[in-house]
Amino acid sequence: MKREYYSDSIPNFQKSKPDEILGILARNNDFPLEQTQRNAWLEEINILQKVLSRFEGSLYFEYSIPRMGKRIDVVLLIGPAIFVLEFKIGEKEFTSSALDQVWDYALDLKNFHESSHEHLVAPVLIATKAKSVYPVIAATLHNDKLLLPIKCNVELLDQVITNVLLFEDDVKIDRAQWESGRYCPTPTIIEAAMALYNGHSVSEISRSDASAINLSDTSDAISEIIRLSKEKSQKSICFVTGVPGAGKTLVGLNIATTHIDKRTELYSVFLSGNGPLVAILREALARDKVRREKELGHKIRKSEAMSDVKMFIQNVHNFRDECLVDSQKPPIEHVALFDEAQRAWNLQQTANFMLRRKKTPYFKLSEPEFLISCLDRHSDWAVVVCLVGGGQEINTGEAGISEWIEALNRSFPDWQIYISSRLTDSEYGAGRILDEVKSRSNIVYKDELHLAVSMRSFRAENVTLLVKQLLDLKFTEARATLENVENNYPIVITRDLAKAKQWLKQQARGSERYGIVVSSQAQRLKPYAIDVKSPMDPIHWFLDGKEDVRSSYYLEDIATEFDVQGLELDWACITWDADFRYSKNGWEHWSFVGDHWNRIRKLERQVYLKNAYRVLLTRARQGMVIVVPKGSIEDLTRKDRFYDPTFEYLQSIGFKII
Repeated sequence: MKREYYSDSIPNFQKSKPDEILGILARNNDFPLEQTQRNAWLEEINILQKVLSRFEGSLYFEYSIPRMGKRIDVVLLIGPAIFVLEFKIGEKEFTSSALDQVWDYALDLKNFHESSHEHLVAPVLIATKAKSVYPVIAATLHNDKLLLPIKCNVELLDQVITNVLLFEDDVKIDRAQWESGRYCPTPTIIEAAMALYNGHSVSEISRSDASAINLSDTSDAISEIIRLSKEKSQKSICFVTGVPGAGKTLVGLNIATTHIDKRTELYSVFLSGNGPLVAILREALARDKVRREKELGHKIRKSEAMSDVKMFIQNVHNFRDECLVDSQKPPIEHVALFDEAQRAWNLQQTANFMLRRKKTPYFKLSEPEFLISCLDRHSDWAVVVCLVGGGQEINTGEAGISEWIEALNRSFPDWQIYISSRLTDSEYGAGRILDEVKSRSNIVYKDELHLAVSMRSFRAENVTLLVKQLLDLKFTEARATLENVENNYPIVITRDLAKAKQWLKQQARGSERYGIVVSSQAQRLKPYAIDVKSPMDPIHWFLDGKEDVRSSYYLEDIATEFDVQGLELDWACITWDADFRYSKNGWEHWSFVGDHWNRIRKLERQVYLKNAYRVLLTRARQGMVIVVPKGSIEDLTRKDRFYDPTFEYLQSIGFKII
């Protein structure tokens, strides 16, 4: 598949007439060709035909970045370097957003385009009317052959290319080899949702290397289950497991977007009980739809865009309430995908909610049993897909996956059950219940329903394992795993929050998102202006830019495990309070009530707190800093002994101190 609208060698480009090149661009353009775009392309062609007269290499106009839903204006391959050119026709200034834009494009090639990994990548921002420009060519602290964005005008572009080539004396890039290189992105869930919603396939926006089970395999396995269920008029449920960040939510969104047409029997819905995730994905998709329609010359209100999006991604509780209105009528969807199914409510939590909020006494079904019963109302066929995270239950009343299995065993003997071969692992807590159903003739184990490799931490897949070993106090194993992680995925520790903030800003490039995350029980971080009781808006925190004080970039508002579960940052600061303390006898679990800490003794609450830190420590895609603040002799709620052993434990594993 060609990613660009036009490509050729520089000598052939030089010989071609601008109108011929424009014609090729226009034919491959996905959108109506506006006069402004036509003029911009012609100006870019004229500029480059003059500037590139003495260079050899190749060029690519409108090079696709499906992960971002964008196109690079021009990519040049000259000698040993890759130039990423972003033109701002008629502009005199270099805005911070434009600099981030060209940097993001360059980062995408560097990180995710296989044949760009080892080459010098130079992002160049060209404001065509800019005066008094002094291009600076410099490497970043990361030392990965990606230069800082270069500010340039038309007159200096020749000089910039020449000077960049002096920066690198490696062998010339082979055009055929570069073009054949695989694009293996690991998008954020927000980027993935936008790409899928706009027609990209999961294979375009996900890794496909040998070390990762291709998400397409899992999606294909679920699609086959849906096909068989419809063909044989049977009802099926499948359980998809995966490590944190492996792409379970992405699989669910892929199936939902594949079957997004309400007019077909295969129409499906993506359901999640994660309020922040639903709100953020809906807002991101609605904003993106408005932007895309504007590019096509159409104007729609965000409320219109949101209306369509709300049918595609629903809060599971709204779906449940709709099914309560008419207890006999089946939902419009034959396929329902439940994200984070392990967080569905147990019978007690569901009954309490129904009595308190719905005025429905004596409710006798847990949330899993009721949700299955809703799809069971179909007279012909139905499919439920449960996307299951291990060790992710973080709130009172979350039933875990065992309640889904118990409900099937108790009330739905005719349903076909497709189970990930890894659902028996201890972190899923389903072993005993699975023993009770394994005698059923309609149960199938499928390896394709497990995603074993974290896609979130594309720089180091063993981060999830490291966090598990750290929390399980597997000291020796954690030290060994850290040695395999730290070269590609920096993890540092500190006692100083100001140093941590500075480190985050130094690491992040372009629009890479960073922020502070803390446990919802971390109530004694107030001296550092961290107040878990102060509400933040997840939409602004995750979606808004560096100019917005409500965004994560400002490092003022913080997010807890409830805000970030299912989502991710590029760089994270985990600030560790005295609620979860290391001691020589193991982890201690504490809750701050009134003016003092109380020991948490209930096993269920201890598990929730440990899982909260598991969520926090697996949010970052590229690296993290862990802050364990110092105690205070003036504050009895922040004694040194509440914090020092935790920091010493992390230090002993081998984390670098800043």
